[in-house]
Amino acid sequence: MRLNTRDTAVLEAPGRNVGLLDVFRRRYLLSLIVRKEVQIRYRGSVLGWLWSYVKPLVQFAVFYVAIGYFLGMNERVEFFPIYLLAGITIVTFFNEAFSNGTRSLVDNAALIKKIYLPREMFPVSSMLIAAVNTIPQIIVVLVITLFFGWSPTFLHIAAIGLALFIISVLATGLGLLFGAINVTFRDAQSFVEIIVMCAVWASPVMYQWQMVANSVPEWLFVLYRLNPLTPAVELFHYGVWFPLSPVDGEVLPGLWTYSAIALGTSLVLLVVGQAVFRKLEGRFAQDL
Repeated sequence: MRLNTRDTAVLEAPGRNVGLLDVFRRRYLLSLIVRKEVQIRYRGSVLGWLWSYVKPLVQFAVFYVAIGYFLGMNERVEFFPIYLLAGITIVTFFNEAFSNGTRSLVDNAALIKKIYLPREMFPVSSMLIAAVNTIPQIIVVLVITLFFGWSPTFLHIAAIGLALFIISVLATGLGLLFGAINVTFRDAQSFVEIIVMCAVWASPVMYQWQMVANSVPEWLFVLYRLNPLTPAVELFHYGVWFPLSPVDGEVLPGLWTYSAIALGTSLVLLVVGQAVFRKLEGRFAQDL
């Protein structure tokens, strides 16, 4: 009796997956996790989603007074409130995605030990949740810039999109890397907190890149631009702040070259993060 090959099922070992590709094959499950976490964030809140608009405005007001008024940056940089808020938006997106991605496996230990699903789902969902939470902040920035006469070209819009894409890939790769390490060595979480604390000062958010260029040797300025956050922040500035035609507006030297390097670095970190994640994944249930 001949066996009909069309009726032959291919058997796979349980728990076997193909990494990030498997996450996006289960997009519905991913969307459920993201939706659940976003809803939990505002559960029991009277204002709900309005807090996503209130918080960036309050943060902006604090920095505007402390940095802009007391330190005189409002007089040194034209449209400084917009410059500041644009930089804060990018760095906040990175910090939230990176921090939550690092904690994601530990925070979901009970679920990981009970059922099988691609473990990469948790760092990826952390990045998407951070992206959803960043959308209101981006809307606030754009509404303010429109009030001041924002008139972007296609290149400006593309710069905003590229900046967000670089941060998404970078945060996901680092979230995979440090999230996997954090399962066994909880010191990783403390190390990430230090990185996040320094991120806002390691890129031109509170100040302009010219201050760095005029204060450090050329080789150190090159390293400064090799930091993926630096071109990402400047791309966002290029898309949001530059269309307002500030008098002191000057594009970061080699912006597009360093942006390409930042994207390449982020992709490499994504591959490295996935490799380390797959190597340590077998110990997750035991260590958690």
